[in-house]
Amino acid sequence: MEKKIINTPAAPAPIGPYNQAIQAGGILYISGQICINPATNELKNGSLQEEAHQAMRNLDAILQAAGMSFENVVKTTIFLTDMKRFSEVNEVYGQYFKGDFPARETVEVSALPKFVNVEISMIAMNS
Repeated sequence: MEKKIINTPAAPAPIGPYNQAIQAGGILYISGQICINPATNELKNGSLQEEAHQAMRNLDAILQAAGMSFENVVKTTIFLTDMKRFSEVNEVYGQYFKGDFPARETVEVSALPKFVNVEISMIAMNS
């Protein structure tokens, strides 16, 4: 099976030894995205909703670079530093999908990269 590295300047450059995404066998594995604005390399973290929107925009850019969209997403993982704020992130997250939602888990963690409040990763596949 051939694997293809997906990297796009429309999403933040990795901040460690990893790639934005790997496509293998028709499946796209997207690394967790946080609220870094790829145009400025600065955090967009004025509110939790702003963080979630930027993470989703970053994921969208990576999906597009792989020739996919949110309709191709089959699984997501949301990491939150405060599960009491789940509904705020859930409201933003739901705006990016139409119809069938992917499988998902949401996990509370003690800290995230750059001390943001939310990180989201995805798995997508060609239909």
